[in-house]
Amino acid sequence: MTILIVILVIAMLALAYALYTTRKAANEQTRQQQRLLTDYQRRVDEQQKLLDDYRALEKNFENVGQGYEQALLAFDKMEEDQQKVKSANEALQKSNAALQEAHTRLSEAARKKAEATSEVLQKMQDAVRNSGDVRMASLVGKLLDLDDLAPDQAPFERTDNIMVIQVADEAVRLSAIDKVDYLTFNKTVDATANATMMSTSLQHAVRALCHLLDNALKFTTEGTVTLSVTVNMDKMQAVYTVTDTGTGIASDDAERIFEPYVKLNQFFDGQGIGLTVARNIARRLGGDIVFDTTVSGTGATFVLSLPL
Repeated sequence: MTILIVILVIAMLALAYALYTTRKAANEQTRQQQRLLTDYQRRVDEQQKLLDDYRALEKNFENVGQGYEQALLAFDKMEEDQQKVKSANEALQKSNAALQEAHTRLSEAARKKAEATSEVLQKMQDAVRNSGDVRMASLVGKLLDLDDLAPDQAPFERTDNIMVIQVADEAVRLSAIDKVDYLTFNKTVDATANATMMSTSLQHAVRALCHLLDNALKFTTEGTVTLSVTVNMDKMQAVYTVTDTGTGIASDDAERIFEPYVKLNQFFDGQGIGLTVARNIARRLGGDIVFDTTVSGTGATFVLSLPL
């Protein structure tokens, strides 16, 4: 009986051990299967990520390809536009060169015409002056004024070596201001001016001073007109000052009166170019004409300065 019980116990123990061994093996197999499943899922996820990356890369590549094609088209368009601009620029340069050449020819022709016209007018004025026809001399003088109206012309040649007083004497003679009976004309010359020579163009210097005398004569219906001739040795200039007791000029108009066609008083004859022409002539002789605003009282004072 005892032996039977021992055998039964041993059998039960053997059975229990077998069950334990079997369960342990099953658990181990389950763990291995779980590890394999986890590893498989990881690989699936990695492959999916690689697939997604590949698709994104493929899409980006397509976008890059489209951008590259667009860039090529834009580059081709830019080259085409540059070629058009280059062609237009070349055409413009040719046109500009042709215009410049035509302008040069016209300018040269205009210059020669002006020189010829001036020469003819000067000969006419000399002839009229010798004839004594005052009216004709006045008309020729107006033509010369129109010729000298434009500013910034070439300087006059100063080839006449004369006494300073000669310009004043000739201007008084041509303007005939000393023959007018409704005003008193005075001429004062300092000793230095009587003994000083200058290099100028006599005819042009006389015309400039004549305009100042004519201006004083026009706006002085009574009173006096005075021509003072001095020499400024510091500046090496001959100075001709014309002072009148006429209607006068406001200091605000000191420069405006030298603009062409400006007339401060519409009741007097003239085109408003005399002072403009006078200043242009003076500057082409290397001098100037200014309206002296420092002189008080009625009337006006103009100063013509010419280099010695």
